[in-house]
Amino acid sequence: MSEKIVVVALGHRALGTTLPEQKVATRQAAKAIADLVEEGVRVVISHSNGPQVGMIHTAMNEFGKAHPDYTFAPMSVCSAMSQGYIGYDLQNAIRAEFLSRGIYKPVSTVLTQAVIDPYDEAFAEPEKIIGRILTAEEAEAEEEKGNYVTELPEGGFRRIVAAPVPLRIVEIETIRTLIDADQVVIAAGGGGIPVMEQGIELHGASAIIEKDLASGLMAEDLNADTLMILTSVEKVSLNLGQDNEKFLDTITVEEAKKYMNENQFAPGSMLPKFEAGISFIARGEGRRTIITDIQHAKDGYREKTGTIIK
Repeated sequence: MSEKIVVVALGHRALGTTLPEQKVATRQAAKAIADLVEEGVRVVISHSNGPQVGMIHTAMNEFGKAHPDYTFAPMSVCSAMSQGYIGYDLQNAIRAEFLSRGIYKPVSTVLTQAVIDPYDEAFAEPEKIIGRILTAEEAEAEEEKGNYVTELPEGGFRRIVAAPVPLRIVEIETIRTLIDADQVVIAAGGGGIPVMEQGIELHGASAIIEKDLASGLMAEDLNADTLMILTSVEKVSLNLGQDNEKFLDTITVEEAKKYMNENQFAPGSMLPKFEAGISFIARGEGRRTIITDIQHAKDGYREKTGTIIK
């Protein structure tokens, strides 16, 4: 059994948006995961859940409006639901791809919680947009309930929630046990279900955790060798969209920090990928972070393409 561990973070483009799109997209993701397993490494997978959790949140709350006897679903419950149905499609797609290649390896999804700090500064400045477009009256009602909303440039309003930093992954020992048993594990989907510790109990929080930060934390805890973040571009670029745009190949941690300080990477998009990658590398020897798209996952692992931080 290989000792090398790769944590793969799948962006939302690897999962699609609608249910039919997700079925197709997970088959493509499964091919990338199978390629990595054929490289002889153990794989842990995390994934985005942005469109899915928004859809669930909207559906549950609309149902609650139509049926007063039912309660509204909090964000933590919606996050748990998204982990379940994304994991369902993803693990079945990976299983089918494995069998088609003669790979006999179990695949499982772990419902994963991530502990956050109730005093995280993110709660004062929520930034993650969720749910459907609201009218001015609906937005005012949300604010009266203590929720945050933002006005859209094209008109209307939408809810926004905080994106706190994950401090600890509750189910990390379960994930480690499955990996040690040479299974492929899907965990920390959507950044994990955000929970706050109150004595011996865990209580869900109205927040969304940045998937890349949770993936980096999980990679640190598992002492992984590689954090692979699969996004929408083959390579990260500086001066995006400008005449002097430059693609990044292999760079050092110091160079990555320099580019971050120059505000080269957008918050909530490429910036958390670099934050997660740098933190992961800094806390262990011989680690690397690879940022590329799903079509180049194998070549990225072999360092033939992608942006690689060492």
